Amino acid sequence: MFKQISATIATLLLLTGTSFAASTAGRADHSGILVWTFLGFCALIVVAQLLPALLVILGVVKSTSSATETQQATVSVKK
Repeated sequence: MFKQISATIATLLLLTGTSFAASTAGRADHSGILVWTFLGFCALIVVAQLLPALLVILGVVKSTSSATETQQATVSVKK
């Protein structure tokens, strides 16, 4: 059992090491300041759209929970 586990771990380490070296060796990134500015602007748009969406979702959850509490209070008063 121990031999099988150690052989599996050794194989995984050998395979991942070579694929990591192959993936980083041939890559040359020549992105200039305009590319990074554009990507930053896109990220700003995404964040600006997520904040109001999260606030709306939290408002819906809050109103749903308060409506349930009000409904439970009304039922208990009628009894």
